[in-house]
This record gives sequence, C-alpha cells and structure tokens, in this order.
Amino acid sequence: MRFEALLGIDVGTSSCKALLLDPSSQVLATHSADYPVLNPHPGWSEQDPECWIAGAQAAVRGALSKCPGVKIIAIGLSGQMHGLTPLDKDHTVLRPAILWNDQRNADEVAAITEAAGGLESLLAQTNNPMLTGYTGGKIAWMRRHEPELYPRMRHALNPKDYLRLRLTGEVATEVSDASGTGLFDVRNRQWARPLIERLGIDPEILPPSHESDVITGRVSVEAAEAFGLEPGIPVVGGGGDAVIQTLGSGVIDPGDLQTTLGTAGILAAALDTPAVNPKGRVQVFCNIAPDRWHAMGVSLDGAGLLTWFQAIAGELADGAGNVTIEKLVERASKSPPGARGLVFLPYLSGGRCPHPDPHARGAFVGLTRRHGDADMVRSLLEGAVYGLRDMYDAMASLGLGRHRIVTSGGGTRSTLWRQMQADIFGCDVVTTDGAEAGGAMGAAMVAGIGVGIWADASTAARLRRTETRCSFNPELQETYTRMFTIYQSLYPLLRDSFTQLGHPGFDAGVAGA
Repeated sequence: MRFEALLGIDVGTSSCKALLLDPSSQVLATHSADYPVLNPHPGWSEQDPECWIAGAQAAVRGALSKCPGVKIIAIGLSGQMHGLTPLDKDHTVLRPAILWNDQRNADEVAAITEAAGGLESLLAQTNNPMLTGYTGGKIAWMRRHEPELYPRMRHALNPKDYLRLRLTGEVATEVSDASGTGLFDVRNRQWARPLIERLGIDPEILPPSHESDVITGRVSVEAAEAFGLEPGIPVVGGGGDAVIQTLGSGVIDPGDLQTTLGTAGILAAALDTPAVNPKGRVQVFCNIAPDRWHAMGVSLDGAGLLTWFQAIAGELADGAGNVTIEKLVERASKSPPGARGLVFLPYLSGGRCPHPDPHARGAFVGLTRRHGDADMVRSLLEGAVYGLRDMYDAMASLGLGRHRIVTSGGGTRSTLWRQMQADIFGCDVVTTDGAEAGGAMGAAMVAGIGVGIWADASTAARLRRTETRCSFNPELQETYTRMFTIYQSLYPLLRDSFTQLGHPGFDAGVAGA
C-alpha cells in the first residue's frame, strides 16, 4: 500500500540532507551525504557543483530506501546561500562555485558600493549592503579576474537553484535566495534592475525570481532516473537555508527569535514589513511567506569554533587520546560562567555582522596563568553566543521581540550551550522537533504549502512541537552583562590591528612583506 510524503532537500556546505515528511508533519526518514570544500588560497572557499548533485542523489535514494512504497507528492529545495555557480549557454559549469564564506572580493564590494552612489544609496535600492559573501561581489570578481570565462557566463545560480536546474531543466530562483545576492530589491520583492545595469552586469544572467511556495518546475524523466524519483513531481521554489530553516523550527511570526549554531552562527527573526536596515549592519531579506520579511545577522564562525579547537587539541594529543566535541564541552562545564574573565572574539573567518570586516581575527583576551583548557573552551562557547547577542543589539531598532529563542544546529545538541544562550539573552531557549533537520525540514514544509497541504506558513509553523527548554538564570545576569559589555568593546579597539595582521605577507608567513 502506497502512502504520501513531501521531500525536502538541503544543499549544505559540507553535506546534502534529504527529509521525508508526511502530511501530518511527522518526519518519516532522513539521509545525508557528505562532500568536500575546496580552499585553494587563504580566504577562498569553493566547491564542485557536481558534489551537490551526487550528494543529493545519495541523500534522496537513502531516504527513499528507508520508506518503501512512499509516493512523493512535492519537492522543496533549500541550500547554502550567496554562492555563485556560473553556467554557459549550454548550462555547463564554467568554474568551481564560489561559496558564501569566501572572502576574496573585498575590493569588488567596495567598488560596487561606490558605483551604487555610496552605502545609503545602495540601501535605498536593495535594503542591504553589498558584503563579501554576497553573490554580486563574486560576479564582479569573476569579471575582473577571469576575463576568459566571464563573457561565457549566461546564468548565475545559487547552489539550490543549480539542483533545481538538474531536477527540472528550469532556470529559476525564489525571493529569499535572490535577496542574498545583494542585487535584489527586497522591499518590492524583485531584482534591482536599475542597480544591476548601473554596475554593468547583464540582468539576463540572473534567473527569474518567484515567491518561495510557487511550483517552479517538475522532475524530468532524466532526473527521475538519476534520483530514484517519479517524473512529473512538482518542485517548489523553496528557500535559502538561513531563511527557510526558521520555518522548520516553527518561527514565522514576529516575536520569536531563531539562533543557529552550525558552521556559521545565525540570529534571525520574522518581520511584518521590510524594515529599514540600520546602517546596513544586518540583513533584511524576503521571507518564504509572501507577507513576511526576514531580519538576520550572520557570524562566519558558529559551532565551527569548537571543531577548530578540536583539531588543534587532537594534534597536540598526538594520538594519545580521542579528543571529541563531547569531551571538550564536558571540559567547558568545569569552568564557571564568564570563563574566569576570559573572552574570545569569534572571527576566525573574518567578520560579517555586526562588523562586516574580512580582516577581523579571532582572539583570546584576558589570558593569565590561572586559565586552563576548560576556561578556553568555555570562552569559545560563550564567544559564539556573545556574537549572536551582538547581532541582536544591532537589530534592536527593527523592533524585534525576545519572547523566546528557538535554537538549532549541531551546537545546540549541547545542553550547556543552550543554557548559555538563555542566560546571555535573558529568555527561554527551546528546541523543536523540526529544528535539528534545518533547511531540509523547512523545504519539505514549503513544498506542502505549495501543493495545498497547509494553507500558509503560519499554519505549518504551528505544527512544530517543543522538545527541550532552558530557562535563564537571573543570578547570572550581572556576570554576563559585564562580560558582554567587555566583549562589545574589543572589536573597535582591535580593528586597526586586525587590518594590519590581514596583510597578505603575514598569511604567507613573510612578516613585514
């Protein structure tokens, strides 16, 4: 006997996840497939788009194998945002995709801002600054540095939209991912065509943009065979991962916050209007619901901070012990709140929000002989949360509420890290049954909205159930207020030093070059 399900596919930075969701919003199965990230030069981050396709095929087939007899009624797509996948007229990939965390195009970003008439003029046209992570700067970089390839580019797609092309043969995107290009008029939910033309970019290389719940194509016969699907299944627009995963967590109405501690650290909230972006310090995108917008701050380093420290600790252990993430978190629990006066600035990959600075660096501040490994690890965890709280302060003028935080990402498997969020923000922190699945859950839910399973995003979001809750401890408020105030003061003091340390000669190991 056959039964129906929705399929959500999330093209992440390090893996692709497929999720099957039944019409009552119960998860039937998930499956993931990993793939590598390429770092050919310091600050560069690239990926072979074929990895996404192979990963998606493995993830989909793996999920389907766990549910024999399932009938897929719609597919939704999610994926890492901002990446540039350049294609020629035959849809052949011209070069490895340039990813969201790539930092190579600072000069192009500055030139785009100047050509737009300055920051205020740019914000008037898009409601967002141009950041090094955004697709627009990557297009400009390719035009300047790869003149043999750039004239051949006929399509500039984000990662999930390249998967859509391979599934359906259709070139398309939707409003949330389009917002993250830096070339989109977020207020009016359309491409900022006058700006694009002013920058000398051919508007035709940008795909048609739809609302996120619109059916944008159907699975082709060729793709059906490659993915183990039936031909003709509708593929809904979907959403950029940082936006769509809020729906998967149950956050779509104003008042709640969502945090993500994955590779990146993200703070997000839904808005009723495209609020004015205060000095361009945050990101204001179109939400996946047509009557909602999305306010977001992003740190390039979230739970990845702990992975970085784990690698260092493993090298120092030299095989003498298994340095797991769980052991590191256990060590952090031995240090008191505030890490004995030790602060960590979480800028290992540069800054994004509220400090869009590719030269920003990570730093332990306050180290003394009395500090041990437990204090250092705890300061990493606290530093990631201070970064999220810093984003919240930058977004305060948007009128955000703070009723509760719904948290997600690998970092939130740790009760300690969830409790830190509650104590540093001063509100309850919960996880929901959809948060762990991230963008794949949101993609499946948007697919359901697109084919009429649920009336709208708010109806779908209410189906997510609370799994865990951490309430904040008022007795820690003074400690964390003092530590956070110190944290906020440090970047402005160190900014010039970070710029000097970002000289290419230092990265190359040639001091003073």
